[in-house]
This record gives sequence, structure tokens and C-alpha cells, in this order.
Amino acid sequence: MKEKTKIQLFQEQKVRVHWDEAQEKWYFSIIDVVEILTESPRPRKYWNALKTKLQEEGSELSQNVGQLKMPATDGRMRMTDVADTEQLLRLIQTIPSPKAEPFKLWLAKVGYQRIEETEDPELAFDRAMATYLKKGYSREWINQRLKSIEVRKELTDEWQDRGIEKDIDFAILTNEITQAWSDKTVKEYKRFKGLKKDNLRDNMSNLELVLNMLAEASTTEISKVTKPEGFGENKKVARKGGNVARKARLEIEKQTGKPVVSAQNTKLTTGKSEQDEIDIES
Repeated sequence: MKEKTKIQLFQEQKVRVHWDEAQEKWYFSIIDVVEILTESPRPRKYWNALKTKLQEEGSELSQNVGQLKMPATDGRMRMTDVADTEQLLRLIQTIPSPKAEPFKLWLAKVGYQRIEETEDPELAFDRAMATYLKKGYSREWINQRLKSIEVRKELTDEWQDRGIEKDIDFAILTNEITQAWSDKTVKEYKRFKGLKKDNLRDNMSNLELVLNMLAEASTTEISKVTKPEGFGENKKVARKGGNVARKARLEIEKQTGKPVVSAQNTKLTTGKSEQDEIDIES
């Protein structure tokens, strides 16, 4: 695994971060975040005391954080405690600091919105539309993207009906579909577009989205007719669905003389990326 460690701005102050390509996760230096939020002259001591407190309270957070080598102030690579995004947000909730309040308010807002969306799913689409518009997407692309979410939901519902429940199984089946129609695995596709944590579908062109929807919709329909049993049979159906879109892709490329799968991504077209910085909305 190739390590990618860099300095990232966090409320205009530096935080060391690391991208784990295998897990597709960002890891943040806990000491750096603690120093920013607490303004403590001894952030390492503060963090050690907080870890002890969390353990006494029965929290598993401090036990689950990992360690990675990151550049120290003397320029050398030294081991330091790190947290992924979910762990970091949980950690922030435990720190009594005015600087932590915007994060806590944002988490409360997001939690409330999710409860609202459970009661009225249409709200999720409205919020998605607003978010995509803010990021610079066209309304035509957004409408197509929202349709792709509906198609994807129908597919995952069908997989659940066929006994697929684990997230890893969903990911493997998705990978089968993607590779079948695009000749690239999901990781290869994202790497081709220069993406890390960013959502692949959010960085597809209109044509890529259409073919991906065709692949997923075809998989759903084939599954409904053949009623596959077990993970192995579902994989075969996923490949069949993907191959339907592959044939369409090859015909389009034959007629246009251009490849459908493009290296273009949202960051290149709008200059924005979800992972450029931590964005806490007011």
C-alpha cells in the first residue's frame, strides 16, 4: 500500500492527515486536533488524560484508535495516534471547547435531518439537490444522479430479497457490475479519475451515469426473473447485468470513436472536492 501523508488545513490550522488507499479512509492526527480545539500547551498530556477518562467511562473509542508514522516538528517520521473521520467526530463530542461547538451543532443538525428523512424520504432528495447545486452541478446532471439513486435502491432491495445482507457482499457485487460494463474495478475506476474518498457516481459524466444505471437496472430485472440463490449465483447475475451495459458502451464507442469511460471528475470541472477540506455547514 502506498502511503500518502500530508498537512491539511483544519479551521485555518495545520493537521497531519494520511490517506489509506486500501481502506479508502482518511486518518487524522489526534494530537493536532486536540491542540486546535483545546488550545492546550500540552496536547499530548491532554489526550492521554482524555483516553484514561474514556476508558473509565467504558468508551471503546480510545481503544480503537490506531497509530501511523507522520512527520514530527523535527522533520522525522514518528508514530502518532490517529482517528478516521467517524472516530474523529466522536472524539470531538467529548471535548468541552468553544471551538468544538460548531462540530457538535453540525452533528446534531445532521442527526435531526436523518430522523426527518426517515419520516419523509422526499426530504433526502431535496437536500441532495441543494447540495449538488452548491457544488456546481447542472440541474440536468442532478436529475439524472437522483434517478440513479432510485435505481440503486431498487437493486439493493432486490439483493436483500435474495438474502444478501453484508456490506462487503454489496460492495463485491457492485464491483462485479462495474467491472463488467466499464472493464474497470471500482478502485481502478476511481484511480483513473484521480479520486480518493469521493463518490464515483458523483464524478461520472451523463453517459457514464446512464450506462451505470443500465447495468444496475438490468441486474435487478434479471435477478427478479432468475431468482438467484446464494452469493455465487448473485455474482453471476451481477456480471450479466453489467454485460448488458458493456454491449451498449462498446456500440457507442464504435459509433463515436471515443471512449465512454472518462478521466474527467468533479474536482476538475468545478474545482471542488469533498475531501479538500472538512466542511462544517453553518
